[in-house]
Amino acid sequence: MKKINKVGIIGVGDYVPDKVLTNFDLEKMVDTSDEWITTRTGIKQRRIAANNQPTSVLAINAAKKALKDANVGPEQIELIIVATITPDMHFPSTACIVQSALKANKAVCFDISAACAGFVYAMTVAEQFIRNGTYKNALIIGAEKLSSITDWKDRNTCILFGDGAGACVLAPVKTGGIISSYLETNGNLVDLLYMPGGGSRFPASIKTVNERMHFIKMRGNELFKIAVRCMTDAANKALKKCGLGCADVTYIIPHQANVRILWAVAKKLSMPQEKIFLNIQKFGNMSSASTAVALSEVVRTKKLKKGDILVLDAFGAGLVWGACVIEW
Repeated sequence: MKKINKVGIIGVGDYVPDKVLTNFDLEKMVDTSDEWITTRTGIKQRRIAANNQPTSVLAINAAKKALKDANVGPEQIELIIVATITPDMHFPSTACIVQSALKANKAVCFDISAACAGFVYAMTVAEQFIRNGTYKNALIIGAEKLSSITDWKDRNTCILFGDGAGACVLAPVKTGGIISSYLETNGNLVDLLYMPGGGSRFPASIKTVNERMHFIKMRGNELFKIAVRCMTDAANKALKKCGLGCADVTYIIPHQANVRILWAVAKKLSMPQEKIFLNIQKFGNMSSASTAVALSEVVRTKKLKKGDILVLDAFGAGLVWGACVIEW
């Protein structure tokens, strides 16, 4: 196998459903207000997938755009990784469903469950396969239908989440590319953010349904400080690995969890807020899709120059967190 020195992004794509759920819509559903949601989260609206749009449909739409942007046919793709916590079903993997729809028949396919950090984890995993010469290219997708596991009676969590998908194609590049990555996990804190029902511990039953165990459970106040600390640490360590500092960064593209978290991270990194890319106001928290959609938006709208430095930075249930440094 021929080792590859540099692996980079050659195409991006994103997709969000048409239906918009605003804060004013939520005022009619639970005891909340636009002012309360905006002040505490920065979210003004989020997208909600239709009943006939499972996660795979969102992923497929984003993937088609990324393939077109990369000028790569599906038959050329050798690896597909879908990062999701809302797969179409427990098995087979959503990546297999995506492969079939795209007719990417040569691709090896699997899912990654790393919650909100899933896209960063998927990018890091795919890079290793390409760098060591196992595969020539990869399609990685962050896709979520969080509306399907959101408790619409819980005013503390239902305001946060939305649906969407983002994708990119990775391949060998001559210059730039992914120049470092950093991943970390603390499984001692699994009870801060989880969905208890539906797995082998609590299989679906009348009891689990009645106790609303098939929805997201989150201890948000405890997560806030941990998220700030971990996202700051991940960005610093990933940058240190490639000999760069915060002053070298063009944009940080973070998981869009809460605007107050992101401003706190910016402050700890001594980075101006305009370098933190935000789309949370439009889409809310889309878990693994957040960073993926934000990356696609940055590439499409920010007129990046050769040599610009991007940092993907994410934190989620597990607890898991990580960052990737990319030279454009």
